[in-house]
Amino acid sequence: MTIFDRRESNLRAYCRVYNTVFDKAVNAKQYDEAGKEYIDFFAGAGVLNFGHNNEHMTQAVIKYIQSNGVTHSLDMSTTIKRKFMEQFESTILKPRDMPHLMQFVGPTGTNAVEAAIKLARRVTGRMNIAAFHHGFHGMTLGSLAATANSYFRNAAGVPLTHVSHSAFGCEITCPGCKLNCGEDSIATLRAQYMDTSSGVDKPAAFLVEVIQAEGGVNVADKAWLKALSELAKEIGALLILDDIQAAMGRTGSFFSFDDYDVDPDIVCLAKGLGGWGTPIAMNLVKPEHDAYWNPGEHTGTFRGQSLSFVAGIEALRYFETDELMQAVKTKSAFMFKQLEALTGVGSIQLRGKGMMIGIDIGDGEIVKRIVAKCFDEGLLVAACGTGGKVIKLIPPLTIEQDVLEKGMKLLIVNILQEVQ
Repeated sequence: MTIFDRRESNLRAYCRVYNTVFDKAVNAKQYDEAGKEYIDFFAGAGVLNFGHNNEHMTQAVIKYIQSNGVTHSLDMSTTIKRKFMEQFESTILKPRDMPHLMQFVGPTGTNAVEAAIKLARRVTGRMNIAAFHHGFHGMTLGSLAATANSYFRNAAGVPLTHVSHSAFGCEITCPGCKLNCGEDSIATLRAQYMDTSSGVDKPAAFLVEVIQAEGGVNVADKAWLKALSELAKEIGALLILDDIQAAMGRTGSFFSFDDYDVDPDIVCLAKGLGGWGTPIAMNLVKPEHDAYWNPGEHTGTFRGQSLSFVAGIEALRYFETDELMQAVKTKSAFMFKQLEALTGVGSIQLRGKGMMIGIDIGDGEIVKRIVAKCFDEGLLVAACGTGGKVIKLIPPLTIEQDVLEKGMKLLIVNILQEVQ
């Protein structure tokens, strides 16, 4: 037995799918201890948008460490935090005319969601959070209450309360496909909230992903999200957009909602924000809401990790021009074009945006076999959605074209072998 078998918790999951010991990684490839190469279409569940060991970030981190830069500072002011904040302000916030303040929270996405929920309740004086079917927001109790997956919820050990779930408005991007995603759900919600005899309380906030990544790569319909945003304002609720997995250029622009014409009160960010793979999470909060915080009310030892600031600055430089985002759009079009080979095969449906694509096979057992065969042949892909019936593609945005082509070919061959 290995040390992993003897001493690591039974909770471990990904290593059961990818049964090897990884040793090195560069951009869109990982290598195990035997030297076998794997094309990575998983990218750390969306953390490594800029690839493994991005050269610009690696050099910046090495330089920072060798200069004895501060590596841990709680929430104290540091030179590197200032540089990150100034870069984020000039590159992301000012061009969008966003007045939001930056709240650095504990280093994981679930902590960002916890802080957002807590603040929404403080601002509105209400307890209930309105979340949506198939949503995933984290594994700590507050965010888990907003997560819809029963497998994760059942591990809580206590009731998960003060969150209600409604139909999610989404769209299918493949020609001819149609999914009933609750287009009338906003009108239904509004009627309930406005009816003083409905027994339904107005929520503190609507918590929603523009793209439900773990939920099956369900993409919110623009009209639906716009209506939800307007309903939030009408009833005095906050709009919290969980962009933890879908931001940082994944969809062809920095935020997944950049083309949605919505004005979120809070935006939750994590994963790719740190660029290099080191942890960081941050909420963008409108100033009038942030004013409800008292100093230290939401604290934590690791709020704003310095090496993540260093690498995150390099990540933000990609958004100073449109070069990478144009490349993402080109690669996305290529991926969808290749996937046309699956049109009409079984009950397969395609959906997604940018370089986050879901291939809905319709059967979790078949997906397991596809994922396993791809792994054996040197391709890392992951399952998501109800029953694991969707294959999710989230390769690094910086993946080389020839590597992308090789991975797509391998994937499609294995899908056709299992589904036809």
